[in-house]
Amino acid sequence: MSVNTIVPLTNVGLLAQAVESAASRPPELPGLVVMYGPSGYGKSLAAARSANLHRAYYVECRESWTKKAFLTAILREMGIIPTRTLSEMVDQVAEQLSRSGRPLIVDDVQYVIDKAAANVLTDIYNASQGTLILIGEERVPASMARLERLHNRVLEWVPAQPANLDDVRQLAESSYPDLEIDDDLLDTVVARVRGCLRRVAVNLYQIHSEALANGWNRVDLDTWGDREIHTGQPPARRG
Repeated sequence: MSVNTIVPLTNVGLLAQAVESAASRPPELPGLVVMYGPSGYGKSLAAARSANLHRAYYVECRESWTKKAFLTAILREMGIIPTRTLSEMVDQVAEQLSRSGRPLIVDDVQYVIDKAAANVLTDIYNASQGTLILIGEERVPASMARLERLHNRVLEWVPAQPANLDDVRQLAESSYPDLEIDDDLLDTVVARVRGCLRRVAVNLYQIHSEALANGWNRVDLDTWGDREIHTGQPPARRG
């Protein structure tokens, strides 16, 4: 699914609203927004949509990154050639954020916060007073609580929400407009995957594939029958 075709799911709307509030905040208020929640809840989709809406710089962190790798990735996203020292690289990032007025979205931020690289985020914010959007897993608020200089600069905490029936219906209609999937089947999928949007997407793909194989234009729970609903658990051994 491309950024331009992302449907307005719950977490997309929540993050977009928080980014807008942070970007237009009074100058005396802090400028960090933190979205956190379980893997698979669609946080990265929300981040991609917000990056598109607000022309934000977007970086997806990796567990292996050092401070230098993190700063280099941001500068690459900004189209800036990094200088030699870390302090100069922080100044480069901060200057570009201040000059452009564009937010910086840091996805999978837990990989940075769990290391000494977390101080780089504080330095970037202090030097730029810009808008920083941090996206991460459930443990991010607890990890940030140990980093008071970063924690007290948060303007808004945004807990990611599990997918609901409206989200799944919109996703199904956007992804597979040639197939009508009844709410009873969609509701069953939501319940079985416990709101995990990534597993919802897998099930919608499987439903659509089965519909193509059987020539269905419409499918409900009765039509689906005892076919598998993917929950992430491996199937039980037979015999």
